[in-house]
Amino acid sequence: MADYVNRRFVIFNVSELDDVDFNEVYETSALTVRKSVDESLTFVKYDLPQPASIQALSTKSQEYTYEEILAILDTPTWTDPDQQA
Repeated sequence: MADYVNRRFVIFNVSELDDVDFNEVYETSALTVRKSVDESLTFVKYDLPQPASIQALSTKSQEYTYEEILAILDTPTWTDPDQQA
């Protein structure tokens, strides 16, 4: 878990995906991000400090740690209970 000490996650509206500089985050493109069940939200991960393109997002959430984002992604907003094995 030590690898994730500086790792942060931010949730934002899918409508802002074009504003993300994918050279600053771990995702490689708008096509590789995970989206919420209703496809209105997404998130990116990065190491601190927060990249400039993420700072500029108007719909971004607070920064989350690895443990916090795992709990968020385990909710019906992000995981369709009908699709779980």
